[in-house]
Amino acid sequence: MQALYERGMKNNVRDLSIVDAKGIREREPYCRGIMALDSPYTGIVDWRMVALRYGQDFEEAGGTVVTESEVNDICSATESQAGSTEGMKYPIAIRDKKGREVRCRFVLTCGGLHSDRLSQISGCTSEPRIVPFRGDYLVLKPEKHYLVKGNIYPVPDPRFPFLGVHFTPRMDGSVWLGPNAVLAFKREGYKVYDFNARDFADALSFRGLQRLVMKNMVYGMGEMYRGIFIGAQVKILQKYIPELSLSDVLRGPAGVRAQALDRDGNLVDDFVFDGGVGEVGSRVLHVRNAPSPAATSSLAIAEMVADEVEKRFDL
Repeated sequence: MQALYERGMKNNVRDLSIVDAKGIREREPYCRGIMALDSPYTGIVDWRMVALRYGQDFEEAGGTVVTESEVNDICSATESQAGSTEGMKYPIAIRDKKGREVRCRFVLTCGGLHSDRLSQISGCTSEPRIVPFRGDYLVLKPEKHYLVKGNIYPVPDPRFPFLGVHFTPRMDGSVWLGPNAVLAFKREGYKVYDFNARDFADALSFRGLQRLVMKNMVYGMGEMYRGIFIGAQVKILQKYIPELSLSDVLRGPAGVRAQALDRDGNLVDDFVFDGGVGEVGSRVLHVRNAPSPAATSSLAIAEMVADEVEKRFDL
């Protein structure tokens, strides 16, 4: 906690402070703890609304948003238009599985769950590899919303910085509890029974995941158990809010985390930028890992990515 406080101060987090047990009760009457970081200006967003607004802003600036268009090739456009004016002006071609093509000067990819595959298409290495982990949430019943006033997070375990159940009030007034973290059998597997043979085989055959599982077998089994039995997850939540009971919660939605892993089974918890090789690689920049909280920090992350684009492409 002290390390987090010092990091927050270095990053100019507004009015950040350390509070004792009494201070916790003053801010969250039903929460119990020994010590906590209080960040009064930490907030949440309706990420769907923000993403749609970004798209609208982009279109108003002259851009085009294309959906349902899976990229399967990033290559040199000059191969088919050698010496042409168009090929020289826009030397990179992006092609999708429907045969559509976009010509451009430079390419920036932020592919999330598919970022490693996009990177490989342009000639980059296969690592770090993306392994999908599904997080299942519980939802607090409306009559119990009074138990939670703001975001309540545990101090993260440095070995698993993305784990740890927490309490999150949402913009619509609901309160989410959780999540757990279990291997998803599909990169966009938001439901328990979602399955994709390629995604599943890619994950299981990856040496990094095999090592991660072997090193943390007991922990992983516990996460799976808590995903099946709600009571086990509620028991952990009760460490923070003792008054919470099994009858106060319902099963909620799920999210999928694009967890980057290296070959040794280490979680990649920092930004990873990558380019390709040759003519194409010199004009491509991949954001292979953008760690949480990517949504609420999206504008700050965008500024960081834009700086990297300017540096890489000498713009």
